[in-house]
Amino acid sequence: MKKFFLIGTVLLCYACNNDDDQTQDPVFCTEELRAGLEVTVKDGIAGEFLTEGVTVVAIDNEYKETLENFTGANNFIGAFERAGTYIITVSKNGYTNKTSEPIVVGEDICHVITESLEVILEKQ
Repeated sequence: MKKFFLIGTVLLCYACNNDDDQTQDPVFCTEELRAGLEVTVKDGIAGEFLTEGVTVVAIDNEYKETLENFTGANNFIGAFERAGTYIITVSKNGYTNKTSEPIVVGEDICHVITESLEVILEKQ
């Protein structure tokens, strides 16, 4: 009787742990585009958001993109659905240009994971 119980337990444990990868739940991704980068720019003295006349450029090796500021928004976004390691350069007339350290944009099974950066510009 003990042997029967032991063999039954072993078989039950094996059956429970023998998961088939094909029976996993499917992943449903949205069709929206997600920005890999989101950059806000502020004045170093007043702390106000700067958007007018600001240029934000993201570079990943040979890839180069000027991030966009949409009317009414306080940020610049870009690198849509593009993972990578970016260097961000921010410039505005009358201010000292700023260059970031490398920023790594990763991704999950569906989309990139947005990385946010705040840049403080100092007047010249």
